Amino acid sequence: MEAVAATRRRLSQSARRLNPHGGSGRNANRGPVDFWALRDVSFEVQPGEVVGIVGRNGAGKSTLLKILSRITEPTSGRCLFRGRIGSLLEVGTGFHQELTGRENIYLNGSILGMSRWEIARRFDEIVDFSEIDKFLDTPVKRYSSGMYVRLAFAVAAHLEPEILLVDEVLAVGDQRFQKKCLDRVREIGRSGRTVLFVSHNIAALESLCKICILIDRGSVRAQGDTGSILAQYTQDDEDRTTGQRDLTQYHGRTRGSEPIMNRVTLSDGKHCPISCIRPGSSLSIQVDFDVKEAEIQPFLGVVVKTDLSV
Repeated sequence: MEAVAATRRRLSQSARRLNPHGGSGRNANRGPVDFWALRDVSFEVQPGEVVGIVGRNGAGKSTLLKILSRITEPTSGRCLFRGRIGSLLEVGTGFHQELTGRENIYLNGSILGMSRWEIARRFDEIVDFSEIDKFLDTPVKRYSSGMYVRLAFAVAAHLEPEILLVDEVLAVGDQRFQKKCLDRVREIGRSGRTVLFVSHNIAALESLCKICILIDRGSVRAQGDTGSILAQYTQDDEDRTTGQRDLTQYHGRTRGSEPIMNRVTLSDGKHCPISCIRPGSSLSIQVDFDVKEAEIQPFLGVVVKTDLSV
């Protein structure tokens, strides 16, 4: 990818407001405003690499994948590919809503340039992986979002594209299927094919990717080994948050003499509020609560899970 840029159009703040009088202020006639969704983005991915792409919501990650999957044309710059591309982007992309699951499997295979014989050879694997065999002959417009994603991922991952693009849509599925998908992505990388994986799931990125690219405000802010890039990404999150959660909005849910929790604060070893914790670092959890009856001694339980529910 060389010097890729993409503009998008959005309504100005004044245009979003309904003006029943036609408007006469200085912003009344201001129309849509163009902004840069991506600007001067350049990077190279080698065959067999599993590359993570991280960034805040609105940073340009999904626009980048749409350009790579040829859904959207860049405003400037160019993308060079070697091999077929399979993409799993937002729910609803790539399937014909009126066709059945069975028909969409063959349709997607044809789009990837595969023969009917090649698709038939992988058909049973796709169905087994998606776990929707009972609904295979139902139009996909009647599928739940979870069923849709299961079939879409199974098709994209089993029709053997040389390059697989995966957006955050795996968050729709249940945790067991998410793990199944991540294991499949790992297998694809080991087989020598290329994967670009957009996710906010830090544990999954650490597990799957040796290289990550940090996108910030439409530009590549940094790229390199996964550990250093994720450290920079999580540090940015820490800088933007206080590490505190106000719980007073839930006071109405307590009953009788139950203790009332007011605030939870996460701190590091220096007692500075944080929102993310790195392996091996110190973590302090402070809970502020009110006890209605003096003889009550509350017990605090803490459950710690990774993004993979481990």
